[in-house]
Amino acid sequence: MEGNADRARLVALVGPAGAGKTSLAEALLFAAGAIMRQGTVEAGTSVGDGSAEARARGGSTELNMMRFAAQDDNFIVVDAPGSAGFSADASSAVLASDLAVVVIDPDPARAPLAEPVLRWLEANGIPHALFVNKIDQARGSIEELLAALEPMSAAALVARQIPIREGDHVTGFVDLALERAYHYELGKPSQQIPLAEKLREQELAARAHLLEQLADHDDSLLEQLISDEVPSLETIFGDLADETRAGFVVPVLFGSALKGFGIRRLIKMLRHDTPSPAATASRLAIDGPAAQTLKILHGSTVGRLALVRVFGAQLAEGADLTAADGRTLRSGALFTLQGSNTTKVGQAMPGDVVGIAKADTLEVGDRAGLSGHRPDAAPPIDRPTTHCALAIGAADHKDDVRLSSALARLTEEDPGLHWGQDQSSGETLLHGVNDEHLTVTLGRLKRRYGVTVTSRTPRIAYKESIRKPASCRGRHKKQSGGHGQYGDVVIEIRPLEAGEGFRFEEKITGGAIPKQWIPAVEQGVRDAMTKGPLGFPVVDVAVTLIDGSFHSVDSSELAFRTAGRIAMAEALGAASPYLLEPICHVAIHAPGSATSRISSTASSRRGQLLGIAPLAGWSRLDSIEVLLPEAELHGLETELRSMSQGMARYDVRFDHLAELTPKLAGEIVQRSKELA
Repeated sequence: MEGNADRARLVALVGPAGAGKTSLAEALLFAAGAIMRQGTVEAGTSVGDGSAEARARGGSTELNMMRFAAQDDNFIVVDAPGSAGFSADASSAVLASDLAVVVIDPDPARAPLAEPVLRWLEANGIPHALFVNKIDQARGSIEELLAALEPMSAAALVARQIPIREGDHVTGFVDLALERAYHYELGKPSQQIPLAEKLREQELAARAHLLEQLADHDDSLLEQLISDEVPSLETIFGDLADETRAGFVVPVLFGSALKGFGIRRLIKMLRHDTPSPAATASRLAIDGPAAQTLKILHGSTVGRLALVRVFGAQLAEGADLTAADGRTLRSGALFTLQGSNTTKVGQAMPGDVVGIAKADTLEVGDRAGLSGHRPDAAPPIDRPTTHCALAIGAADHKDDVRLSSALARLTEEDPGLHWGQDQSSGETLLHGVNDEHLTVTLGRLKRRYGVTVTSRTPRIAYKESIRKPASCRGRHKKQSGGHGQYGDVVIEIRPLEAGEGFRFEEKITGGAIPKQWIPAVEQGVRDAMTKGPLGFPVVDVAVTLIDGSFHSVDSSELAFRTAGRIAMAEALGAASPYLLEPICHVAIHAPGSATSRISSTASSRRGQLLGIAPLAGWSRLDSIEVLLPEAELHGLETELRSMSQGMARYDVRFDHLAELTPKLAGEIVQRSKELA
């Protein structure tokens, strides 16, 4: 079925992992006739989740883009990964969507899993609806589910249907607006059936509640209800559409993606209630014709594609685009996406999403003007916090350049990844949202770019300091014919308070060392502090240069730098050095049901509990603040996720350095020597 391209609308499927978003996308395509057979995630036959990583996991690891036509409307569907590690990949596309459909399980106990995405959609002003999937497996009531969800949503949750049950199974639904009953047919449109008398009272009460919720934002409807007038269907459907688009209400529908239950009813709601692309452009503060970049893709057949959504005008192949800074770039070939397949097209109409080839300067979040229009710069994209890191390297050093190129492409595609070299350890670090995210990325490096990578836990930035003052002479004397080398210094060192860093001063009298050589002595001292007697950088030490001597011919900058390094190395060894480890402040946000287990876990990781309090503005989350050694953060994300149904998240910042116990310090020093 061909749709009207200038009515293309973008709908995002979001929600917790495992709720069935990819299955729902497949069901929408099948019901609309875009595919002839409905595949499944389990069998690896779905249009979405086409990558090897997604097929291996049985769940989405990247954004999927699909499209279907329904009567006069074209729809592009964004299937957003539900796992925290991969959700950032689709965030820019979800922000540019006209409507988000939050896909959830029918189990009220799993309702809290939807809270993070509901809060995020509200914070960004994105109109949204709820689709309760797997309704054929429901054991609790819809009323219990909505009661569990209500504290998580500022907008009213408006049930548009009530279920029809036969025994323990949901076999159909009553449409509350139409007051009609329907029986589910496997893989087919639902069949209208008579509304049973035993449901009449429940239907009337549910419909009255729906109308009262709509009347909260429609004074005319409120007057009709007060006067016991029966509102017209036109009024009810008009209010449902208007209030959904405005974000005043969140319509709730249900069905089963795998069995095709409720899918056509969902499509009907999408056709009538989804806001227009113009409304989305206004929400995004896009003034004038423009293309908003949603994602960067690197494919083996079409190369680099900048996936953009077109607003306010047509975009043709070869058209000039104007960046926010005034630079002009030319659009290459245009492609539409259907899962992992691409199709070349000549132009894109307003509202459509296409991949632009050869637009190498466009990055995720960038905005380019059409038809000569210069747009305002888009706000920077909100990148997720990346707490997990791996020290990586190419297994074969001949692949070092290929590894760098591959990492650059992967991090360009995925806002949740970044990489670089750690200045203190020299390691190449790959940062990701969680351990699962990094594991999938390493597999992608091997599969897509043929680079085998070694990985390990990054080194901890241990430091050394001293307990007591010490003084030492450092003398560097070398004669090998011609000019020799001579430098002689005497220094005193003493400990500083934690966090004071390094201090150098000189008290030379009588010209014992000429002024021009004193900076070289300080540099030598700093050289020695990069690796103290325990093998780690030294902090919180004051150094005073008090004496020395020089030779009129053989003294030089190099000689005094060497002498300073010798003196400092010996002084540090005599000043009772000890080892310090970084301590982090960790704020964990988790369901209250997991708080006690998380507190115990923090204690077992040498943590110090600072406090526990309800998280402001959230329904069932606690905020747990602890001080944890950085060395104990490894694996924390995975452990927290397992204790909280995947809901726990945390923020980390460096707090201070703390002394290690002699036993732990000895183990770390020994391990460092073995690595060296």
